[in-house]
Amino acid sequence: MVELLSILVAVFLVVVVFYGIYTSTASYKGREGENRVHNILMQLPDDYYIFKDVILKTKKGTTQIDHIVVSKYGVFAIETKNYRGEIYGDDKREYWTQIIVTDVTYAKKWWKTYTYVKKSRLYNPVKQSLAHAYTIKNRLADWKYLPVVPIVVFCGEAVLANVEASIPVVYDYDLLDVIRGYTTSYLNDKDLQDVVTRLDVENVREVVDDRTHLKNVKAKIREENMKVSSGICPKCGGNLVLRNGKYGSFYGCSNYPKCRYTVK
Repeated sequence: MVELLSILVAVFLVVVVFYGIYTSTASYKGREGENRVHNILMQLPDDYYIFKDVILKTKKGTTQIDHIVVSKYGVFAIETKNYRGEIYGDDKREYWTQIIVTDVTYAKKWWKTYTYVKKSRLYNPVKQSLAHAYTIKNRLADWKYLPVVPIVVFCGEAVLANVEASIPVVYDYDLLDVIRGYTTSYLNDKDLQDVVTRLDVENVREVVDDRTHLKNVKAKIREENMKVSSGICPKCGGNLVLRNGKYGSFYGCSNYPKCRYTVK
């Protein structure tokens, strides 16, 4: 009996350890953030249609969109980020910065506090959301006056310390106010249903699994990196020119301001 109890305790401890490791992964945190945003969106009235975890085909593969909200007042492409720490970034930067400051006190030196600063980067979520909105707009070309609004939502313990963006970049508790702020009607009831049906048909989530989508994303990144290393703008095909800006040197497209692609 004692031996069995010891085995059960050991198994329990292993499960606890692996669960702790799993819940600290980026994929788990991402899904946790998406679920939180989904629960918030479910508070919208019944005439708002919510799509979760949508995959649409593109010329270069596929793109995954966390949420799409369809209403008479517009379509909203929502990119969710579940981060902590201070977030810095703007439209032009290829990557944004995440800074986490942690104060630690050790038992042997309880009178002294050590401050640790961890600096990481994340791909510009504004660029992601704009690309998603562009893809949706192409699918809904029959409704050319219908606005497609990109939104970036931060949940968790993130602090938007210094973020400058041309699109809404908000905390999760501000999301509904942003969506409800659009009050001009662009669709009648029939058109609304047609838009919902179109997106439902275009969504290939059921036939494209995560592994295939990740493969498409990696192939797209490799292609972009090859073009950049050759001095070619991956967005429009122009030449990349060395420039000096507020945050140092960077390469920008020779077709600026028509094309605003930049890379350090």
